[in-house]
Amino acid sequence: MDTLIIARTQQAELGILPAMATRHGCITGATGTGKTVTLQKLAEGFSGMGVPVFMADVKGDLTGISKPGSASGKIQVRLQQLGMEQPHWQGFPVTLWDVLQQDGHPLRATMSDMGPLLLARLLNLNETQEGVLSLVFKVADDHGLLLLDLKDLRALLQYVGDNAEQFRTRYGNVSSASIGAIQRSLLQIEKQGGDKFFGEPMLNIEDLMQTVDGKGVINILAADKLLNSPRLYSTYLLWMLSELYENLPEVGDREKPKLVFFFDEAHLLFSMASPALLEKIEQVVRLIRSKGVGVYFVSQNPFDIPEKVLTQLGNRVQHALRAFTPRDQKAVNTIAETMRPNPKLDIKQAILELSVGEALVSFLDAQGSPGITERVWVMPPVSQIGPITREERQQLLEASLVAGVYEQEIDRESAFEMLQARASNRMDSVDSQKETVENEQNFRPGGLLDSLGNLGGLGDLLADKPGKRGGVRRESVVEAFAKSAARSVGSSLAREITRGLLGSLLGQKRR
Repeated sequence: MDTLIIARTQQAELGILPAMATRHGCITGATGTGKTVTLQKLAEGFSGMGVPVFMADVKGDLTGISKPGSASGKIQVRLQQLGMEQPHWQGFPVTLWDVLQQDGHPLRATMSDMGPLLLARLLNLNETQEGVLSLVFKVADDHGLLLLDLKDLRALLQYVGDNAEQFRTRYGNVSSASIGAIQRSLLQIEKQGGDKFFGEPMLNIEDLMQTVDGKGVINILAADKLLNSPRLYSTYLLWMLSELYENLPEVGDREKPKLVFFFDEAHLLFSMASPALLEKIEQVVRLIRSKGVGVYFVSQNPFDIPEKVLTQLGNRVQHALRAFTPRDQKAVNTIAETMRPNPKLDIKQAILELSVGEALVSFLDAQGSPGITERVWVMPPVSQIGPITREERQQLLEASLVAGVYEQEIDRESAFEMLQARASNRMDSVDSQKETVENEQNFRPGGLLDSLGNLGGLGDLLADKPGKRGGVRRESVVEAFAKSAARSVGSSLAREITRGLLGSLLGQKRR
């Protein structure tokens, strides 16, 4: 299969071999050096060879990939500089997604699929609180309680907290302070629109891997607003990566990837990750290649990516760095030492001199070895650079392959409804038992009704027939009134007792 050409020198064109695309890669460089254009060019290339792509649009300007480009301004200058003819301007099939459900199809995850590890990261929990959250998920599994949305988890947390004693011997200590801290974190997520983030229908991973007329669909996540919540942004992308890893079958080496996943602003993923989560990320990156998925991290500095992950990234595009700080200078030295040397090129000096659109590249060869580092110009995209209009975005949504699939939220029976029903049945049972006990006590000799029935013969006076003379004694008006009053007192007392015991579970406790 032909090489995916993305750059050229005066002598040659360079690009990624499709069979080596699942060995992952990275695009790094300072702000404004051309990373976004490189990302767009790579996405075009993969789509053109029939490979679906997923990428986040953190600046809001990648949607132009759906429309043909044109030779205007800087593009024309670059074409002349590279000695290139006018390319075939074209757009590519695009599906828009949005966790916030404003600029794309809704992107949801269920609480169960998110799992306690990722959820703890999203909620910024400490180790103790994360342990309690894992315990709550275990309770849900053992008791068949589905955790789908925010209210499910909140109801289960309250249930476990209110019944901590009965769970302690089997699951361990449940700290009320930890339960409260988790609830407060969930409240913050709810204020950010958490009822939209979690629920059903959940994303079907297969919907990310579609083609149209032989071109891979480019899935674009609207992330310009989502990036205001960096934990939510990085957690959702990591969840999607985990879903791909867990659900796709093993395929081994392929001629081309099944999907290419671009993780922009990668520093957000690693900077707030616990050791356990970092270990999971490293495992996914190392093993997802066998599922036919290529992962490409986009960040300003290679130091943003942990060393164990960076060693898995064989295809590298390095834009300019500015060595203004000691950390920047150290990064320049490290990059120069880790890229394959070129006798004709001073890599360290080149990193500091690169112009906008220029890069140092090293791609894997057919044997999987890093290629010699070359200084190149990234070729201009053949699609539009910059965003599309609001009307064009709406047209894309209406013509999408998944139009109407995710728009209508589904709220099926899950933990919240099951716990509510269980509490309601228990309240009805307590009411019934209490009423039975009260009635039995009142009908005993010397009971309340017996006293009321012997008020100086008043019952006989009001009875239809004399109570002692007629042989058949009928219920008096006073007795009927007394029974009704006793039942009313009994039911009211029972309701007050059950509210005190169970009201906190339902969030309806009265004071």
